[in-house]
Amino acid sequence: MNINVDRLLVFLFSLTLMVAAACAPSRVVTPVTEQEEFLRVVDPFSVPLERDDLARSLLEEALNHSLSYYERLPEETTFRFGPEEVQVGRVKRSLRTFLTLLNETTSWEELADRVRENFVIYRSVGRNAEQEVLFTGYFEPIIQGSLAPDEHFRYPIYGVPDDLVNIDLGLFRDEYRGVKLVGRSEGKRVVPYYNREAIDSYGKLAGKGYELVWVADPVERFFLRIQGSGRIRLLNGESIRLGYAAKNGWPWRPIGRLMIEEGLIPKEAMSMQAIRRYLKQNPEKMPDIFSYDPSYVFFQTENGGPFGNIAVPLTPGRSIATDSSIFPKGALAFIECQKPVFARDGVILGWAPFGRFVLNQDTGGAIRGPGRVDLFWGSGPFSRIAAGHLKHPGSLYFLLLKE
Repeated sequence: MNINVDRLLVFLFSLTLMVAAACAPSRVVTPVTEQEEFLRVVDPFSVPLERDDLARSLLEEALNHSLSYYERLPEETTFRFGPEEVQVGRVKRSLRTFLTLLNETTSWEELADRVRENFVIYRSVGRNAEQEVLFTGYFEPIIQGSLAPDEHFRYPIYGVPDDLVNIDLGLFRDEYRGVKLVGRSEGKRVVPYYNREAIDSYGKLAGKGYELVWVADPVERFFLRIQGSGRIRLLNGESIRLGYAAKNGWPWRPIGRLMIEEGLIPKEAMSMQAIRRYLKQNPEKMPDIFSYDPSYVFFQTENGGPFGNIAVPLTPGRSIATDSSIFPKGALAFIECQKPVFARDGVILGWAPFGRFVLNQDTGGAIRGPGRVDLFWGSGPFSRIAAGHLKHPGSLYFLLLKE
């Protein structure tokens, strides 16, 4: 396209300003500055590292996945741990040293003592004066689907459209660094990409060859996009794994908030399961409720996974998602929160405190700021229930090998 660069910049920057307070087709990524210390050093004996409640094999698996990510990075890559800029070599040594300690010790208590000797521990400033972090959960859904549409499988899941354009304004002007837009070309103009209503209700992408699979349940399709990945089980017993590929650039808006505001579900009863029940009992309200969230996820087929934002497989119970603009990707962390106690039939009987070493291997559209963490639970019915009900305060720590 022959587009005047200055006119394009004026248009795009004006577009950014116009939509910032409303339904913006993009988000502004604010670089972390030295004044924004989201992690602060704490006394290692104030952190109950000996309380880990999961198998060591899962921890070792997650550590090796993060190491494979670091091995792909140039040596000059840096990560921010609070006020410190840390080169990737030190972060790699942190994980390798921890792996050595994990293999040399036989109990969590012994490992905790060795970690306190060798590591600096940072705590997230959280979302309030108590440094609390809100924990939610996510999982890998499994949905029945088909490679061809019919009367039963009527709802398409789309791959990335050819007309979707990603624009980094920082490439044009230094003052726009960090400002990114997603749109589409319309003649000689760049306009916001289609929102959810345009795609799902008005069929803007239908029949253009972007369909990957079709599913029978629009509610399951909606939550697949929220989770960002999942498996489609075909009628012949085979499965196709779908992973996140791109977004339409519109901001995520939680439909749970809308349903609370409109009195459809009481705030104290809100959960993923409550949303599912309401939608399936009131199918005529689905279009309006779904359209409240204009964001839209496009998928790609994958081998292996599910994968996080650092392109490594997620480990159930050991992988977390945080705001990747402020916390170090792939890094070793420790969390304190609560987990559900299940009856045999999957009913949650209560919640119990736990601690756990985890790896920061993913991010999410709703995971913003130092006070949010999403814990990956895996797949299956228990993971779905746990992820759907987890909404508890806790603490987040990051570990870094001493110099």
